[in-house]
Amino acid sequence: MIDYSPLWNTMKEKGVTAYKLVYKKGIPSSTIARLKHNKPCNTTTIDDLCRILDCRVEDIIRYVPDEE
Repeated sequence: MIDYSPLWNTMKEKGVTAYKLVYKKGIPSSTIARLKHNKPCNTTTIDDLCRILDCRVEDIIRYVPDEE
C-alpha cells in the first residue's frame, strides 16, 4: 500500500498548508482528500507536489507492505 503520511510531515516542515496547495498552487481539493485517505493518485500529482514543496518523492510517499 502507498502511504502519504510523509507528505503531511513535509508540508508542516515547509510551512505549506492544504489551503495553500488548493487555492494558491492549483492542486484540486479532491486530490487532497484522496491523499488524506491514501487513495491512488497519478504521477503528475506527485511531480507537482515535489516541485511545489521542493522535495524528493520519498518525502511525500512511502510503501507499506500489505499484511497477509
